[in-house]
Amino acid sequence: MRDPDPDPQVRPAAADTPADSATSADPASSGEGASRLAQRFAARPPGYPSVLVWLRAGVVRDWRGVLGAFLATWFYLPAALFLGVGGAIVFGVAGIVNGGGNLGEVLPEPVRDAPLVGSLLDAFLDRSGGVLGGFFGVAVGFLAGSLLVLALPWREAIDEPASILTGLAGMMVAAVLIGVLYTLYRLMWEPRLLAISGARRLSRREAERLRPVLYDCARALGLPTVPRLLIEDDPVLTNARAYARHVVVTTGLLDEPDENVAALLSHELVHWRTGDEVTSAFVRGVALPLVLVHAVPTWLMRTFPHPATNFVVFVFFWPVLLTMKYVVLPLHSRDVRAAEYRADAGAVLAGHAQGLRDMLERRRSFETGRSGWDEAVCATHPASELRLDRLEALTPAAADGVVAAPVTAEGLFGRPGAVASPRAMLVAGALALACAFGGILLGVTQWALFRPAQAVDGYFSALADHDARAALELLTPDARSAAGDVDRLAALVEAKGYQPPGDVDVLSVDRDGDEATAKVEFILAGQRVPAELSLRREESATLGLFHGWRLVGGPVTLGVPGGQAGLTVNGVPVETPPEGDTLALLPGVYTVDGQSTVLAETPAQAVAVVPGMDSAGQVRLEPVLAPGAREAAEAEVRRHLDACAAQKVAAPAGCPFRYYNGSAVKKIAWKITEYPRIAVELTGPATARVSTPYDAQGSVLATGTTDGYFGATPFSDDDSFGVDGVLSVVDGKITFLPSGE
Repeated sequence: MRDPDPDPQVRPAAADTPADSATSADPASSGEGASRLAQRFAARPPGYPSVLVWLRAGVVRDWRGVLGAFLATWFYLPAALFLGVGGAIVFGVAGIVNGGGNLGEVLPEPVRDAPLVGSLLDAFLDRSGGVLGGFFGVAVGFLAGSLLVLALPWREAIDEPASILTGLAGMMVAAVLIGVLYTLYRLMWEPRLLAISGARRLSRREAERLRPVLYDCARALGLPTVPRLLIEDDPVLTNARAYARHVVVTTGLLDEPDENVAALLSHELVHWRTGDEVTSAFVRGVALPLVLVHAVPTWLMRTFPHPATNFVVFVFFWPVLLTMKYVVLPLHSRDVRAAEYRADAGAVLAGHAQGLRDMLERRRSFETGRSGWDEAVCATHPASELRLDRLEALTPAAADGVVAAPVTAEGLFGRPGAVASPRAMLVAGALALACAFGGILLGVTQWALFRPAQAVDGYFSALADHDARAALELLTPDARSAAGDVDRLAALVEAKGYQPPGDVDVLSVDRDGDEATAKVEFILAGQRVPAELSLRREESATLGLFHGWRLVGGPVTLGVPGGQAGLTVNGVPVETPPEGDTLALLPGVYTVDGQSTVLAETPAQAVAVVPGMDSAGQVRLEPVLAPGAREAAEAEVRRHLDACAAQKVAAPAGCPFRYYNGSAVKKIAWKITEYPRIAVELTGPATARVSTPYDAQGSVLATGTTDGYFGATPFSDDDSFGVDGVLSVVDGKITFLPSGE
């Protein structure tokens, strides 16, 4: 960027006249080989080997101001102050209202019942409890509100203590980076910013009036170069301000005596030479978010100077205004005051102590803020009387006759030295290597042990080891809670009948922030099965450093019928209520068996559970007749029929046949001429319904005699019949029970 004044500012009158920075012999800002960066920082102060040394000297000088700006801005101090005061008001009012009636109840009963003492304390608390409660509420409310803001960003430190260090480191890096960038912006754009603010180059008459004085002051201070001198049109105020690469004066300075002009220019040359603007710019940069907010109320109060405006602005911006006034400014003002005393000493070194004394006695300060933001951060000068006292102490003979120590250029400016000493560079290099090695080690550890693929591998490895508890530990808490009876699930997975997924291959892992999706393939029930698993990054950290991953999908539910004795899964008995139940199962193949008896057996059913399934369905156990069960049932039915035929009565009890004229029977005998065929319908693993189809009826012959009018009469009756009843298993044997019994 070109300077606002393209013309050379220096016309050397003698060989020892300081050259202007545009024609300076400083290798960092002149010569054909000067870099573009050096040209950007033309007119910078002499005595600094490089631009980096100049910036380093200004940045690291005021650590108190930087600390105050960092704490106030990056720890949200205005917000903490706002909530603290709000909490103090709310809790204070609550304490005043409730304190008198509740504090007395806090006293122990022996104290309250003690003669005189109890009544004295009750009277005291009844009349002062509200005040005490108010004070207590104010204290508690302020602490609670302010600490809430200060502690809220560090809430993750409970599970991850290392986040405190990393968070502080990140905040510090961000603050320093913004501060450095803002400082570079102010330095590189300074000519344009000053031109926008109204500063212009000197006219010929103004240059003939001011530049010789500037050169004389620079020569007296031992400065080989001078900053660019600009002027503002203000004939009323006599002001002078030093920036990083310029000194700006007002036209009112043209009416001052040469001695006063020289005193002011000497003062500003020291500010320029010591890089005070670099320090101020860095402090403003560190507090840039806060300074930007503070610029709004300061602009309103400066533009509309009225008590009502100031009151309204204070009501809306009081946390920012108080933070600036009582936190940032007090910490930064120490360096500002030291810089003012140092600049005053420069006027003494240049031989213009009397002119500076005249200016200080006439007005409080001849410097104003260098920008609107400077009024918030940097516009703090010592009292004029204190500056006069310091000025008198620096004169060759103090008022009390004591000879003061002479002011020297080396004592005033010091030696900036290199960017860093060899020892500092060695320590910084060692720290950088240690940090790099530690970062690489942590990164490798995170990649090797705590990436999503490791969680997937660990999950399937736990299943392969038949370790359900280890597999559940790799699920999210919500997914683990869906497992239900963990002991039962662990027994099902530990059983020999469990078949885990085999030959697992993690095809890919797609990560989106704290969420990830893993695509896998594995062999299940003899088939290659694809599946997708969702993962989520843990909020808590292992060892306070490493964030692992957990699978989101929980166990898959399987519905099982109720009221079935002997139900087993992988050989493990499972009791179910009559209405049925659901089992939570991890991925794998499970074998579900029902009850088997001599009457019926339940074929085993294999259930394959794949990750990501909503449900494994409902198990339907269908018993079938056991081998030989029909023959045994028929034999049991025939045994029952034979027992019926052996009875010598007209209506055998529990039998499917009878003689209907039984009242006249004197003698009867039964003979089954054909046994009925039976149909067996299972109603459960141990019960079945027995019936005779219509076309499979049996026949029975009844013979005997009956009594009548004419004596005993023989009869013979042939009838068809069928059977109907229930088969059940009793003591391991099939038994038949006819219907109706």
